[in-house]
Amino acid sequence: MLDIVTGRRDLAFAVTKRVYGAGTNYVPPLWSDFDRMLDPARNPLVTRGHGRLEVFVALRDGQTVGRIVACMHDASNIKHGTARGQFGFFDCVDDSEVANALLGATEAWVGARGATSLAGNFNLTAMQQIGVVTQGFERAPYTDMVWSPPHIARLLENAGYRATFPMTTFEMPIADLDAEKLIGPKQQAVLEDGDFTWAPITRRDFRARLEESRLILNDGFALNPMFVPPTAEEYLFQAGDMMWVIDKRISTVVHHRGRPVGAIIAIPDLNPLVKAVGGRVTPGLPLRFLWHKLTNRRAVLVYQSVVREMHNNGVNGAMLARTIAALKKAGYDTLGGTWIADVNGPSLRQAEKVGARPLHRLHLFEKALA
Repeated sequence: MLDIVTGRRDLAFAVTKRVYGAGTNYVPPLWSDFDRMLDPARNPLVTRGHGRLEVFVALRDGQTVGRIVACMHDASNIKHGTARGQFGFFDCVDDSEVANALLGATEAWVGARGATSLAGNFNLTAMQQIGVVTQGFERAPYTDMVWSPPHIARLLENAGYRATFPMTTFEMPIADLDAEKLIGPKQQAVLEDGDFTWAPITRRDFRARLEESRLILNDGFALNPMFVPPTAEEYLFQAGDMMWVIDKRISTVVHHRGRPVGAIIAIPDLNPLVKAVGGRVTPGLPLRFLWHKLTNRRAVLVYQSVVREMHNNGVNGAMLARTIAALKKAGYDTLGGTWIADVNGPSLRQAEKVGARPLHRLHLFEKALA
């Protein structure tokens, strides 16, 4: 017998361990992050009236076999003139009955709240993990990347969803990266201009640098499809824990005459550690974390942004060139790059320029609702 229950974050978290196991490339979120993100009493997306969410879990004979999170991002719909519902964290066994039950529950939930279409994965916003993997299943993801097995895309297609908004994640062997390829006359002028200063993101000034990076993100990404500028509270809620893992050598906020104009946020890749502990904070985690910190050679570029008035002025290339040099000096071997949409030609050309190789191919899956 198949049952759908709501509001059980504990059961939802347990789904992937049971249905995927340890032999796949899936990496769970930390339970503490999963729990607070999906708690409508704590997430400012909900508490500030910018969105609504519900958690659905599929149980067969009492055993967890699937999950999905339904969301109405009201602020996104207002900004973009849409009436779209979103789903995220869609993970289940390879079974159409289970998938259709979860998707049907989500369609009914968002439809009752005015949605005329449903799309995902969004976990929970376009500034968090998004997409369903459609190629590259054999490759392990970095922190802040989605991974899903091949049957998830197939189950969505069978349920009437179409693949849209193609994206690619990247991996770059740092030893092969040539920062000099990024430095032309514009970039060199930025690097030599004393009006530009380069501030590392340290624990001591983390809050100030985080707020500057939010303002830069909101300005630089303002015209990007689906982007909704996070408030200071939302951004801190999403990124505040990054303070404990930040490597001040590889993240930077750039100022021009004292005003923040560029940010590049890169962190050590935590996925091998998180996968090893199953997303749970255990008594031995501090020692595991210390060992991981000493031995880890993977980093991930979460995002880079430049305010619009500085676009095409060489700041972006100069930031990335400095970061590549810093990564090499710090001893990292590989750099992962989170998703770049096919419509973002400049970022794709920059990735190609430094020799980045595709890691995963992803799509959103969307369906019109009756």
